[in-house]
Amino acid sequence: MSALKALLNWRSLRWQTAGLAAAAASVVALVLGVLVHQSATARAETSGRSRAVTALQALTDTYLATGQLPSYAEDAPPALRELALATPDEAVTWYDTTRPAVPWMWAARDAGGDVLAVRVDMGTDVRNVAAQDRFVVKTALVTVAVVIVAAALLSELVNRRLRRVAGTARSIAGGDLDARINARGGDEVADIGAAVDTMAAALQNRLVSEQRFTADVAHELRTPLTGLVTAAELLPDGEATDLVRDRVRVLRGLVEDLLEISRLDAGAERAELTAVPLGELVEQTVARSGLTARVRVAAAQVVWTDPRRAERIIANLVTNAVRHGAAPVEVTIAGTVVSVRDHGPGFPAALLAEGPQRFRTGTAARGRGHGLGLTIALGQARVIGAALDFGIAPGGGALATVRFPVMPD
Repeated sequence: MSALKALLNWRSLRWQTAGLAAAAASVVALVLGVLVHQSATARAETSGRSRAVTALQALTDTYLATGQLPSYAEDAPPALRELALATPDEAVTWYDTTRPAVPWMWAARDAGGDVLAVRVDMGTDVRNVAAQDRFVVKTALVTVAVVIVAAALLSELVNRRLRRVAGTARSIAGGDLDARINARGGDEVADIGAAVDTMAAALQNRLVSEQRFTADVAHELRTPLTGLVTAAELLPDGEATDLVRDRVRVLRGLVEDLLEISRLDAGAERAELTAVPLGELVEQTVARSGLTARVRVAAAQVVWTDPRRAERIIANLVTNAVRHGAAPVEVTIAGTVVSVRDHGPGFPAALLAEGPQRFRTGTAARGRGHGLGLTIALGQARVIGAALDFGIAPGGGALATVRFPVMPD
């Protein structure tokens, strides 16, 4: 169906190329048709004039020899008579088209004060020219149709290469940074392919450098952080100690999140899939989080997933809704789909358009944060083969939807 839709898309390069070729062929056919028509018309008039002059010569010879006019002699029209009298001893002609359906070629001359005239029927010549015009028109139409089909077929060679470039670009945008076009040739399409490959390589190098930096920073922070956690536990109890311990816990969670993201970026995470009752998994996850959220189960099914990673996804979504949204937070399980909704200002437009980004909080209306929770949830969803979508709930509020894979047959 999509192939048929693409074929019928009149804005495609295929039909634009065919249209240009058809326009060029039409102009050429029009010019040639006009030239052929003028040539045929001139040839017919020349032939008719020659026949009329020949008949006039025979009439003149008979008149001069016998003094009598043959039956085919005609009375010259006034204008032709005046022209013949004005040019003695010379035959003059006139193409009479006053009645287009019955055209005539007249010839006349002055013969001692008498004007001799004959006329030749041009109907056959006119019909021959009209038949030739019809043939030229039909030939032009067939030629234009053939040109359109040929141009559409030939442009498919270029279209196929352009679709390959577009497909590779979409793969790169989807995260496959190893995708390359490797276009050959020296034309513009090859130049575009080479530019996309260069861009992909530069993007891949930059992302790899960023991922390596994130992993290195997280690993470097882990050792001093461990000592900081131990030191905080040795401090005497008090309000200042509680504040220090709380900040240490936050810092430790941030480092662990960075390490998890670095593993996800490196593709080092491997899912251990098993059959899991989705309703029980979600209820237990929300209960262990200690956060206030309403859970509603409607026909939950058994899904094929990694329970630890699934818990991580649900916990991060619920935590994000509680921290950055507004109560009540609702978690709904329907079949293999889990929806987490809050009643706050909703996800920012940038997140809905581009997906979650690390260290990007979106809008101030959703509070402060590092943007790591949703990034981790999206990465873990990809590892287990689940689909995670972000949107705006009917009536307002952020809505995150997870679709878990079903049990294999």
